[in-house]
Amino acid sequence: MTVAQSGPGPAPSPRFASLVSMICGCILVGSASTFIKLAGTSAATAAFYRCLLALIPLAVLFCLELRRHGRMSRPAVVWSLLSGAFLACDYLMWTQPVLDVGAAVATVLIGSQVLVFPLLARVLDGAVLGRRFALVLPVMLAGLLLTGGLGSRETTMSHPVRGTVLGVLAGCLYAGYLYCNRRAGTLEPRRAFGPVALGSASAAVVIGVFGLVTGSIVVHLSASAWSWLAVLAVGGQFLPFVLIGFATVRLPADLGATILLLQPLSAVVLGSLVLGERLSWLQLVGIGVTVACVAVQSKR
Repeated sequence: MTVAQSGPGPAPSPRFASLVSMICGCILVGSASTFIKLAGTSAATAAFYRCLLALIPLAVLFCLELRRHGRMSRPAVVWSLLSGAFLACDYLMWTQPVLDVGAAVATVLIGSQVLVFPLLARVLDGAVLGRRFALVLPVMLAGLLLTGGLGSRETTMSHPVRGTVLGVLAGCLYAGYLYCNRRAGTLEPRRAFGPVALGSASAAVVIGVFGLVTGSIVVHLSASAWSWLAVLAVGGQFLPFVLIGFATVRLPADLGATILLLQPLSAVVLGSLVLGERLSWLQLVGIGVTVACVAVQSKR
């Protein structure tokens, strides 16, 4: 009589691994607004050092990747550098509203990426957007607006108009980064660090030039500020962008855009837990609605 051997079980599917990677990356990116506030620096300073310090681990891993797989193709390099230009403009626009009005406004403004990113993939690449995405999108946006404070009587925002305009533009620019990074990753599917490293380097150069022209980058910082900028570079730049870059190549554009809503949710929750920002009951409803939409869209 033979006895059946119990194996380790089936390996996780590539889709499941990509979903986990995307979710973890989005939650980490959402923590960036909290780290920026704790650093207490200017918008350009936080954006510049965020990219520059992240290049330390990225450069080492990129060199190892070059030794293993050889040089990147020229189109992939171009798309990676272009993604960094979009990312730099996104940071310069998005960091200021975070400093001015907090994570709630950042939630509202960054939500435009949910619509722009899949539309870019549809128009430029012919990607197919599922019918479920079109049905869920209005509900997601409603949940996002509630999460950002729609209907709240709070009046603590010092520059609401500037924050809203810059926020929506930042979301569109971040969608441009995601699209370009996705194109580079599609051309070089074996590389996890190359597109992110080149994109971060390109962003650091663009922000650095902007800082030199405007004199907005501070060099002399406190030890506390340097510590939080280092945490921002690792937890809000290096790790999440590698995870998101890995996932966006392997997930449909509409599904990836839906999971991106976890970024502002993470910002609001961490702002409440770490910075003491209060959440209204409408914001709690918005969080529940948005998480439910992500779950529905992520289901097979």
